[in-house]
Amino acid sequence: MSGGLPKALPSTGPHSLRDMPHPLAGSSSEEAVGGDSTPSPDLLTARSFGDKDLILPNGGTPAGTSSPASSSSLLNRLQLDDDIDGETRDLFVTVDDPKKHVCTMETYITYRITTKSTRVEFDLPEYSVRRRYQDFDWLRSKLEESQPTHLIPPLPEKFVVKGVVDRFSEEFVETRRKALDKFLKRITDHPVLSFNEHFNVFLTAKDLNAYKKQGMALLSRVGESVKHVTGGYKLRSRPLEFAAIGEYLDTFALKLGTIDRIAQRIIKEEIEYLVELREYGPVYSTWSALEGELAEPLEGVSACIGNCSTALEELTDDMTEDFLPVLREYILYSDSMKSVLKKRDQVQAEYEAKLEAVALRKEDRPKVPSDVEKCQDRMECFNADLKADMERWQNNKRQDFRQLLMGMADKNIQYYEKCLMAWESIIPLLQEKQEAK
Repeated sequence: MSGGLPKALPSTGPHSLRDMPHPLAGSSSEEAVGGDSTPSPDLLTARSFGDKDLILPNGGTPAGTSSPASSSSLLNRLQLDDDIDGETRDLFVTVDDPKKHVCTMETYITYRITTKSTRVEFDLPEYSVRRRYQDFDWLRSKLEESQPTHLIPPLPEKFVVKGVVDRFSEEFVETRRKALDKFLKRITDHPVLSFNEHFNVFLTAKDLNAYKKQGMALLSRVGESVKHVTGGYKLRSRPLEFAAIGEYLDTFALKLGTIDRIAQRIIKEEIEYLVELREYGPVYSTWSALEGELAEPLEGVSACIGNCSTALEELTDDMTEDFLPVLREYILYSDSMKSVLKKRDQVQAEYEAKLEAVALRKEDRPKVPSDVEKCQDRMECFNADLKADMERWQNNKRQDFRQLLMGMADKNIQYYEKCLMAWESIIPLLQEKQEAK
């Protein structure tokens, strides 16, 4: 397995891109937000960014033109908008240098977290600390507790099947390092989460265990209020915009799960095919030792199969290391978004329960009680934060999948080009033998 870092896709300037319907789009989305009632302005806003998500750029060859001569020319016709929001960055975080620690009770991996920032919240311009997976898990839990109205990026799965994946292998550790690096970069790019006090502690504290022991003391009031919602009250109905988001997330997770399972089967079949190729090629080489005139062509076929084997191994590595992790991250991302949506529903249920309680009171009240107003404010805050994070998530998803699919297309083109070149290389040799006769 190759352990090299994935190459960035080249960009050679702006080019117009044709749009095509997203394959996940369907009539169910229209039905979710349709109906006889007129949608609210907020719903129109939600549908506007939802519709954006149903479009993915397509850099195919226009009708009437010849196909690109090589895979690189296909990529050169596209521009990946790396800086999608044009924000000026003042915080940079990287995860690298994994190290294995063998102790009496356990064995674990730590990663170096390097932080550079010009923010006033940081006493120093640069920090370097080491963290293990459970420290990342602690950070995510704290972010969920203290920022319940925001979407928290997912972590890679903690548990692996014993005997199937070696969690200390170089390939697994590198895949996890990439995922942890992306996790921190997601937080760094967020306008609210990046200023969270727990995130600051995670990046700067030499001894994180001292902060972990504080436990519930660092929970925010907002986090506590969401946990203590009215139990047993059933939500009347979600607003149409959030109902549409919920249905979209269900469909999105279902489709990605199917793609993930099929991709894993394809990779498994490619690995089995690779094993066969590695046995197939040497047979021609062994056979060539018994032949006279056929010796050279047979050696050529053996070398050709060897080149195809190398190309297939590279393609399989790319699929395993670059394609599958993105699919799994976004499956987990959809679960995280559903969790935030559920918390929003709980706050709405609490608000509706309080309103009903006020309406059932016999005495007339000149104004709504303050606790009801506070609950309403909290619900409106939840709505605003959730919609903002959903739009940011959609923007990130469009860019990630555009780069992912273009990268996958490029790798497949490279694979078939290498196989084609390998087989074409033995044609002149065979023609020479024919002419000699």
